[in-house]
Amino acid sequence: MPIVVNLDVMMAKRKVSLGELADRVGITQANLSILKTGKAKAIRFSTLEMLCKELDCQPGDLLEYQPE
Repeated sequence: MPIVVNLDVMMAKRKVSLGELADRVGITQANLSILKTGKAKAIRFSTLEMLCKELDCQPGDLLEYQPE
C-alpha cells in the first residue's frame, strides 16, 4: 500500500504508550493498534485530528505517501 502510517514513530518520539494514547484519543487499543500497524483501510478526519492534537504533530507526520 502506498500510504505508510508512521504512528509508531510519533508515539516513540512523544514517549506515549498505545494504551495511554488510546485513552486520550477515545478509541480502543485494538483499533489504534490496527492503525499503528498499517492494516487500517481508512481513518476518520476526527480521529486524525485527535491524534495530531495529542501527539502535537501534523497529519503529514503520521501519514506518508510512498509510490510503489
